[in-house]
Amino acid sequence: MNYRAWNHRCWLVSYMSLDQVLHEFKKSQDWAGLHVADNSCFHYRTRLMLRMLEDSCHRQDSIACFSYCAELYEVWKEELNWNEMLIKRYIGREALWLHRRFLSICWINHFARTSTGDVSCHIDHKIGRHCDFDMFMNNELQLFRSCTTIVDDDFEDYQAQATYSAIYILWLTKQISPRFGFELQKKLRAGELEILLSKVSEKTSVWDFLGVECGSK
Repeated sequence: MNYRAWNHRCWLVSYMSLDQVLHEFKKSQDWAGLHVADNSCFHYRTRLMLRMLEDSCHRQDSIACFSYCAELYEVWKEELNWNEMLIKRYIGREALWLHRRFLSICWINHFARTSTGDVSCHIDHKIGRHCDFDMFMNNELQLFRSCTTIVDDDFEDYQAQATYSAIYILWLTKQISPRFGFELQKKLRAGELEILLSKVSEKTSVWDFLGVECGSK
């Protein structure tokens, strides 16, 4: 399926019923799992998930709203777990890391709760189960470290995987508050990102662009 076809399906999402959105979301998973380099399909799933979020904001019945948001929480959790599985199975696929950026920023903004009990967004109060913010960040840090080992320098996919994981964790530090960003940086082993990015010369400029000084304090 080509880009224009996927783009047309994205346009149709706004005209779909919620049942159709859920059906399309479930159906498109099989295609995405078999075509992990196809960013268009993941963009389509992004549009479907955004539509789910939009629908949650328009619900007036508090009981129905609570039930729907609890389901939405599970949808996001399952998508994060599925995405992580694909990242580990299909090495060096940029589309998977880009999709994780979307999942992570929405998770932080809509579902995450800090250790002090602070919530991030307007729909958090509707959800009975909150994600612990520290637990989420620790999981992302573990994912980063599991993907940074370059088993074979001659195998470009391993280099790409290490690079995408480093760029992702750097990006993530920029999406959260400075305090939590600094705490995440402290958890990174001193110099590990600098060493990793220096191994992949074409990506080292990303380090300067993001301006992160991990392990320097």
